[in-house]
Amino acid sequence: MNTSLPRWCLRALLCSFGLLGALAALAQTTPVPAAPRATQLENAVVKIFTTARPPDVFRPWSRAAPSDMSGSGVVIAGQRILTNAHVVNYASKVEVQAREGGDRLQAKVVAIARGIDLAVLELEDPSFFATHTPPVRANVLPEVKDAVLAYGYPVGGNSLSITKGIVSRIEYVSYNYPAAGLRIQIDAAINPGNSGGPVFVGDKMIGLAYAGANGAQNIGYIIPNEEVELFLKDIADGRYDGKPTLFDDLQTLENPALRTYLKVDKSARGMVVQRPASSSPDYPLKEWDIITHIGDIAIDNQGMVKVTEDLNVRFQYRVQQIAKNGRLPLTVVRGGKVLKIEVPVAASQPRLIGPLDGQYPSYFVYGPMVFSRATWEFRSFFNNNTGTLNGFAFNAQPLLTRVGDEPTPDREDLVVVSAPFFPHRLVSGYDNRFGSVVYSVNNVPIRSLRHLVEVLRDLKDELVLFKFDQRSGESIVVPRQKMLDSTDEILTENGIRFQASSDLMDLWQGKAR
Repeated sequence: MNTSLPRWCLRALLCSFGLLGALAALAQTTPVPAAPRATQLENAVVKIFTTARPPDVFRPWSRAAPSDMSGSGVVIAGQRILTNAHVVNYASKVEVQAREGGDRLQAKVVAIARGIDLAVLELEDPSFFATHTPPVRANVLPEVKDAVLAYGYPVGGNSLSITKGIVSRIEYVSYNYPAAGLRIQIDAAINPGNSGGPVFVGDKMIGLAYAGANGAQNIGYIIPNEEVELFLKDIADGRYDGKPTLFDDLQTLENPALRTYLKVDKSARGMVVQRPASSSPDYPLKEWDIITHIGDIAIDNQGMVKVTEDLNVRFQYRVQQIAKNGRLPLTVVRGGKVLKIEVPVAASQPRLIGPLDGQYPSYFVYGPMVFSRATWEFRSFFNNNTGTLNGFAFNAQPLLTRVGDEPTPDREDLVVVSAPFFPHRLVSGYDNRFGSVVYSVNNVPIRSLRHLVEVLRDLKDELVLFKFDQRSGESIVVPRQKMLDSTDEILTENGIRFQASSDLMDLWQGKAR
């Protein structure tokens, strides 16, 4: 027996409760969202296992103990995997796993950009990509308040994690100096292990998770697709060249007294050149120039340009789009005249103290003393020690006072005593000079680490006098021949295989002592 209500009866019942019209209206006004391609998206996300051997800048002849970490990545076109540079930096072994419990596949780093924190991996077994296809990447920026899903493998479990949030803001910021670029902030936390995982609006990837905010909850940062595309385009020739950058020091044109000083009225808008990147007479920018346009795009008095109707960012964002062949067109006001100029731009600027940028430090052992170039990584050891920094400041120590200096023919890099003296009678009675910058050897000013090796190699004097570049502190005098004779013994006692890094060993052995 059929007990269901007749269609006319059901309709009458709905009408009696006033529900039929409401249901009809709801069906017309509420779109049914398309179901995301969950399986495809999830299959595109991988877990990355890395064993890293970073340098030990205080024992430069060795590497730090192996450390294991994990991160995330996403499949991209060309049978490759995209992740963060910091996930695979100094990696001695990289493995990729799709979903929990799957096989770990051997991978290698084929491109890396530490500045913008991106890297590309290739797998030894490309058959993996037959069942793991890349997601679609959006070609426009998301809107603030867009709902996002962050995929990855953060700590706290082994399975794929998906967290939900919204886009909070989009800015142009510094990444790792000197690299800068667009950054998306979301209100979903990016935890250790999430780095390198994709973030989606709907079923389109908008960027790559790379960091969380220190000391804050539920704030995560995304490298947007625009930066990813620039990176992938750069490495298409097999080499990463970096992003063009403007290195001039600038200030805003907001203050009325500054405008009076520059003799400009309210109609002039832009950024003021405080210190040009070069003091060369033929450098196009001059002190007090007002940069009003980058290309044809107007710059406001806070240094901002319009990207969309609702988004303004620092004008330097446009450098990566407008610069061609290392030249950037600008419009400036100088002495009341409007000038069109082209300024040279580059991906980096040489510094006396620079980063290792994925390399291992050069070093030279001379008796119980070890010398290296000063680097950001070496200097960072002293950053959190207030007493040491105060002492450096009082002594005008170059590790503190010359951080931003460019190299010159007289000083190509800074040579530091990069490890405490090895215990030995030759340095008995001297204070340990760890961290000191070498000024001269036998009154010959030292230009670089290579120059130090050359000077020590060619010395014939009985004694060697080391002077250090600071206001106060001991000088070191040691017997030359005994320093040479003690070196092999010290290397053996301390398990050091080579007296110098490979780039300096040939130089040291270039002439008979």
